[in-house]
Amino acid sequence: MPLRLRGKKKAKPKETAGLVEGKPTGAGGGSLSASQAPPRRLVFHAQLAHGSATGRVEGFSSIQELYAQIAGAFEISPSEILYCTLNTPRIDMERLLGGQLGLEDFIFAHVKGIKKEVNVYKSEDSLGVTITDNGVGYAFIKRIKDGGVIDSIKTICVGDHIESINGENIVGWRHYDVAKKLKELKKEEVFTMKLIEPKKAFEIEPRSKAGKSSGEKIGCGRATLRLRSKGPATVEEMPSETKAKAIEKIDDVLELYMGIRDIDLATTMFEAGKDKVNPDEFAVALDGTLGDFAFPDEFVFDVWGVIGDAKRRGL
Repeated sequence: MPLRLRGKKKAKPKETAGLVEGKPTGAGGGSLSASQAPPRRLVFHAQLAHGSATGRVEGFSSIQELYAQIAGAFEISPSEILYCTLNTPRIDMERLLGGQLGLEDFIFAHVKGIKKEVNVYKSEDSLGVTITDNGVGYAFIKRIKDGGVIDSIKTICVGDHIESINGENIVGWRHYDVAKKLKELKKEEVFTMKLIEPKKAFEIEPRSKAGKSSGEKIGCGRATLRLRSKGPATVEEMPSETKAKAIEKIDDVLELYMGIRDIDLATTMFEAGKDKVNPDEFAVALDGTLGDFAFPDEFVFDVWGVIGDAKRRGL
C-alpha cells in the first residue's frame, strides 16, 4: 500500500565542499570549535600512496579536517587529495576511508595524477559501474562490472575521479547524484567524461609490503574514530554484524528496484532510518536526505522492513 505521506518533495541543494574550493570551512558549513574536539588525543600516521615519508595527523573531527591535516603534513593543497585507503597504498576499494577510522589504522592518501577525457557509447541502460565519493566533493569509480559498458573501455579504471560529464562540472556532487546523472543519460548515444586518475608509484610492491606490515598491528582492536559532518568525532565500537548484514540487504533492494548497487547509498539509507519509529518518518527522512531520487513508496517500505528487522535483532 502506498505511504502517500511524504507530500511535496523539497528541493535539495547540491552539496559543495570547501576543500575543493580551497575554503577552510567545516564539512557542515562551519568550523568546529576547539571545545568540540575528541576528548582523547589521538595521533595517526599517514603517507602519500605513491610514495613519501611518514607524517603525523591529529586533532581532526571530520574528513575535511583530516584532509587538511594530511595536506599540511606533506605541504600540498587539500584539493589534491582524491581519497584515502587504510593500511595499504594500493587502490583497494575495500579499504577506503569512510566515516570510521580504526585507532591504529595507517592512512594512505591518493592524490591527483594524470587527466584524461573519454568518450563512451551507452549501448545498455546500465553502464556497469558503481560510484562513491570522498565526502568532500570528489566522486570516483568504486567498481566496474565485468562485461559491462565501462569494462570495455580500458582507459577507465577503478579509482578514477569523475571531474565532468558532457562538459558539466560535477565537483561537489555526492556519489548518488553522479550515479543518477549517468543513469539518466540516453541509451545509444555517446557521452564524454573527464577523469583524473590517482598518482601512481613506478615501483609500488616494496611499499605495499611495508603497508601490509603496518596493517597487521591495526585491525586487532574494535574501537574506531567516528568522523562526523557536524559535531565532534567520537570513539565507538565497530559496527555490529547485524547492521552490516542489514546494509547488504538494502543494497540488494537498491539493485532490485533501481538497477544499481551502492553500499555507500545503502549505508546512508540505514543511518537515515535507524532512529525512526515508523515508515512514514523514514520516508520523510529519505526525502530530506536523498530527495532527488524520488524513491517509490514500495521501495521505501521494503527498505524500512530491513531496518525494522535489524532493530528487532539489536544493532
